[in-house]
Amino acid sequence: MTGARTSAVHRLAGPVSILTVRHDSRVHGTTASTTTLVSTRPLILATSLRAGSVLGELAIAAGWFSVNVLGGGQAELARWFADSRRPPGIGQFAGLAWRPDPLTAAPLLEGTLAHYSCRGAGRFVVGDHEVLLGRVVECDTGSGDPLLSFAGDLRTLTGKDGSTP
Repeated sequence: MTGARTSAVHRLAGPVSILTVRHDSRVHGTTASTTTLVSTRPLILATSLRAGSVLGELAIAAGWFSVNVLGGGQAELARWFADSRRPPGIGQFAGLAWRPDPLTAAPLLEGTLAHYSCRGAGRFVVGDHEVLLGRVVECDTGSGDPLLSFAGDLRTLTGKDGSTP
């Protein structure tokens, strides 16, 4: 992408989520900055992942995945699940507060703004990414301000990483 296109693309603000999945004995989580609502009846979310991602493959195999919407104080959590050097499998969640999703068995992270338990509703490749659709079966909410991806950085409504502007 050219400099102007990159700059323009970074002006699309989006909520930051951690997607999680459990299939058989495999557990995985990854950061997504493009989860959005695409339908209210039925309630369907879409998220964009790198094509061929571990999470996408496991979510399709399992038929389920969970979405954990991050709050303003959770930038380090977003960075952790975006880091390719983190341990594989359940080791990714060591030292984190979480509980198994009653429907998907995937980790639900504590202290998030919302959780969505999603039944896989489709997947398609678009360029260098794939879009994963999930029909929301269960959800719950927390409180606080969202963590946003904007201008190539993690921000809250009050400033970068929750700091005051």
